Amino acid sequence: MKQTMVDRIAKETDIGRQAVTATIGLLDERATVPFIARYRKERTGGLDEVAIIAIRDTYERLQELDKRREAVLSSLREQGVLSIALEKAVQTAPTLAAVEDLYLPYRPKKRTRSTMAQEKGLGPLADLLLAQGGDDPQLLAAQFVKPELGVSTPSEAIAGALDIVAERISENGELRMSLRRYFATDAQLRSKRAPVRAAAKGADTEAAAAKYRDYFDWSEPAARAPSHRILAVFRGQNEKVLSCHATPSAEPAVDMVVRKIVRRGPAAQLLTQACEDSYKRLIEPALENELMSELKKRADHEAVRVFAANLRELLMASPLGGRAVLAVDPGFRTGCKLACLDARGNLLHSEPVYALEPHRKTEEATRTIRALVKKYAPYAVAIGNGTGGREMFAFCKELGLTRTEGGEETAVVITMVNESGASVYSASDVARAEFPDQDVTVRGAVSIGRRLMDPLAELVKIDPKSIGVGQYQHDVDQKLLKAALDDVVSSCVNSVGVELNTASVQLLSAVSGLNERLAQRVVEYRTGHNGFASREELSEVSGIGPRVFEQCAGFLRIRDGRNPLDASAVHPESYPVVEAIAKDAGCTPAELLQKPDLRAAVRIERYVSETVGLPTLQDILAELEKPGRDPRSEFSTVAFADDIRSIDDLKEGMRLPGVITNVAAFGAFVDIGVHQDGLVHISELADRFVQNPAEIVHVGQQVMVTVVRVEKERRRIGLSMKNGDRSVTV
Repeated sequence: MKQTMVDRIAKETDIGRQAVTATIGLLDERATVPFIARYRKERTGGLDEVAIIAIRDTYERLQELDKRREAVLSSLREQGVLSIALEKAVQTAPTLAAVEDLYLPYRPKKRTRSTMAQEKGLGPLADLLLAQGGDDPQLLAAQFVKPELGVSTPSEAIAGALDIVAERISENGELRMSLRRYFATDAQLRSKRAPVRAAAKGADTEAAAAKYRDYFDWSEPAARAPSHRILAVFRGQNEKVLSCHATPSAEPAVDMVVRKIVRRGPAAQLLTQACEDSYKRLIEPALENELMSELKKRADHEAVRVFAANLRELLMASPLGGRAVLAVDPGFRTGCKLACLDARGNLLHSEPVYALEPHRKTEEATRTIRALVKKYAPYAVAIGNGTGGREMFAFCKELGLTRTEGGEETAVVITMVNESGASVYSASDVARAEFPDQDVTVRGAVSIGRRLMDPLAELVKIDPKSIGVGQYQHDVDQKLLKAALDDVVSSCVNSVGVELNTASVQLLSAVSGLNERLAQRVVEYRTGHNGFASREELSEVSGIGPRVFEQCAGFLRIRDGRNPLDASAVHPESYPVVEAIAKDAGCTPAELLQKPDLRAAVRIERYVSETVGLPTLQDILAELEKPGRDPRSEFSTVAFADDIRSIDDLKEGMRLPGVITNVAAFGAFVDIGVHQDGLVHISELADRFVQNPAEIVHVGQQVMVTVVRVEKERRRIGLSMKNGDRSVTV
């Protein structure tokens, strides 16, 4: 690896060169981000996942830049135009734009006005005009009149020569860079209503266009335009409702070109014309396209960042844990599907009830639910928050359900679960493989119940784009989105840890070092051998060699296995350290896990070695105190206002409990239990200026909001979190 690469990454990420060098070395060894962050702290200086990802992404981008640089140099060599000075300029160009500017004069072109003029032998005349000597341009042009080449008059010769001049001006790298900076700072992003074709006119067209009404005559500085407005305008343009542009004032730009090119002399007026033509016909469209691309890229990165942050909060939501659940996929006409799940999420029983309109078989539904609760003793009833959810929630609450626990009657927890994506799961190949004999409603109910028990384990089975915590997720760069969401899923799964003997293929696939193929082999081995008795057994799985084992073993858990350390996040490579600590303490590793006084007496500094440093030893000791601890918060339920069930029940000024379902750059969406999320605009999030909504709220957070606006026709609810606590205990 070139040292300059390390220097560039260190400068861009503001991370020390030594840490960058170590991290790149580990990445080149195919180590994963979670593994590096958790088990290679000594080498990286304790970098967290965010820093490691920044290094990785910068490294990949600079590698792509170097590939393009080499491709350009190869093309220049083939053309025989690569001078020492040009090669040095390409090698040291700091950005892709700078490389392309240098290559532009030599890039193979389609037939242009300039190339046609060159074919007429007017290149030397263009050189003479650009030299800006004292000769009369008309006299110079007369020498290039050649009717046989299509040049009949001096005026035609000058026109052709100016076309060549205009293209050469547009290829001036220094000038383009100056104008690029001008575009970046001064361009206005503008949109207006696109002309409606006669064939497309109609009520449907107008209805589709209505959501873009705010952008029919809109502009703002491109440098300050927020991501959601950029993406909205671009979507409107893609749907042919809007037309948009991003350019600065032309006059100062043309002046910049003229000052760069034109000197006093007989050709000054002609060259000024060429400068204007070059800018308006060649430079402005090219730089506008560049800027639009940069705006899209910037907006994509921000939208993806927000989506990833929301997804992390959702995946890391509090789990109910291994407790039996009665899951309900609510519905009116088709009834409510019930699914009884055991503590491991296995389906024990399912059947429908028709407690709601239009059937209203309440007595029958009551008997059924009471009987199922008595038989299966669920800790909680999990009700999807879709159509009929609030009504079914109220119905179950009124039943006063209890279960017997430890010889005593205990109330069954009744809670609602965000069911976004459950229908996607229920129709997926994964669901069909899990429940080939069940219909989609049963699969949906199971997903709702499992989502309460362990949101992470269930949500990894669903395409993150279908979970409902993003904005414009189908408009952004899909490769960028997938990479970011994959990072989030991997980070969450590995920070929580995975039960090797119960995890699904999808969950195992997200473990460091594993993929879907290896995860499937793990499950097949587990099935054929009645589970894993130790982490060591992983090496028996086809495809899991020493490198893969190193990457995945520390993130996999085995409860009640042969080695008690297998239930912890202590990596097998560190077992000898734990064994040495236990030996010095006169006990076994199991006793070290069980007895706080033994751990308190450990002086970990004694065990520092060339291969094991203090950060790893501190992690080991922390893990011994709480082996296999779950970093997620304790489970709690969300309680909506009992008498508020639809948008018709809302009135301005109402103070209501809710839960954040999505966070965007412009505010947060809140479920207040009326089947339509309300919006807390960024200006209503707090009694102070808020730069970023994520400073105040996160997905899954319980909040108190005030209703400030209700638009029933458009089904829009405006909410505020000002003048009050931002959270509520329920």
